[in-house]
Amino acid sequence: MKNFFTSESVTSGHPDKVCDVISDSVLDAILEQDPSARVACECSVTTDFLLVMGEITTSAKIDVESVARNAIREIGYTDKNTGFCADDVKVLIKLNKQSADIALGVDNSVEAKAGGDKYDLIGAGDQGIMFGYATNETEEFMPLPIMLAHKMCARLEEVRKNGEISYLRTDGKGQVTVEYFNGKPLRVEAVVLSSQHDDTVTTERLRKDLRELVIDKVIPQEYIDEKTKFFINPTGRFEIGGPNGDSGLTGRKIIVDTYGGKCPHGGGAFSGKDPTKVDRSATYMARYVCKNIVASGLADECQIQVAYAIGVAKPVSIMVNTFGTGKLSDDKIADIIVKEFDLRPLAIIEKLGLNKPVYKQTASYGHFGKNQLAWEKTDKVMDLKKYF
Repeated sequence: MKNFFTSESVTSGHPDKVCDVISDSVLDAILEQDPSARVACECSVTTDFLLVMGEITTSAKIDVESVARNAIREIGYTDKNTGFCADDVKVLIKLNKQSADIALGVDNSVEAKAGGDKYDLIGAGDQGIMFGYATNETEEFMPLPIMLAHKMCARLEEVRKNGEISYLRTDGKGQVTVEYFNGKPLRVEAVVLSSQHDDTVTTERLRKDLRELVIDKVIPQEYIDEKTKFFINPTGRFEIGGPNGDSGLTGRKIIVDTYGGKCPHGGGAFSGKDPTKVDRSATYMARYVCKNIVASGLADECQIQVAYAIGVAKPVSIMVNTFGTGKLSDDKIADIIVKEFDLRPLAIIEKLGLNKPVYKQTASYGHFGKNQLAWEKTDKVMDLKKYF
């Protein structure tokens, strides 16, 4: 059976990603001084304006405005003529402390009140459902469409920053459609790539350079054929971009952040949140579980759903779906997960080292599929193989 699946990605200069980068830069700066800080930092940007808002309880002393301006500068917004520049953007900061009502459940879980162990000390920071996913169709154990889209956009940023394509500006986005046959990736059906640029370049030159220096560098040639369609800056011109062209918000690219739509999303965004927020930490743990399940050979594809109640350490439910690829039944794999993985918030934080400043690197090009991240390790494979 033949079907198509499409995923998109965006560069770090996309307005929404600018907000994600700033939020996680603030989080990292705080965790560097105060690993137990409670942080929920969100941003909004538009022409010449940045709002940093949220709830933060910490002993850390940081200059939030300087952190934000440095993040904007690193992305590449340094030209005062483009409507958004690190040096002269107006910055408004509206930060309060974490709600005392939320802190009640996080600091003293239901289980801790009953005399549980140390991992019962912290309850979930909110109710919610989180999903994890892994597939063996790529070496990253990620869906092929989102990995190709991420690599294409990352390459677009690389050629801008290293000067290989000198006329590019900071904003950009890409999209890849993959044709599957009997569940296996067969070929690339369509590639869409749009990049902001200055007013000196012709559309013909831009399309030629982006095809040769970006697309052809990251899309494996074995997936390209005479039927593959390419749409490069399809409107022709893209001179106005970034926050000057569209407003941005933290957490608005949650599908780009995860699996490109191949897996459901529970709704909670990641960037700017400390790891007591299970929106983030439990989603990372769910990815870790699924990747190890697939890497061990227990399934070719694995999706799990984990649900929490605010103030309660243990999940209220765990659901497994291996889409018929499991070597054991889904309910048996769920039992294995309960035995082998501790999904309580404090256990997750300790296992994955989430109280450290590791988050800025996740803000662009996905939170999954990067081998340097702790939740991408496959160190539970041997423990899982014993269940065969």
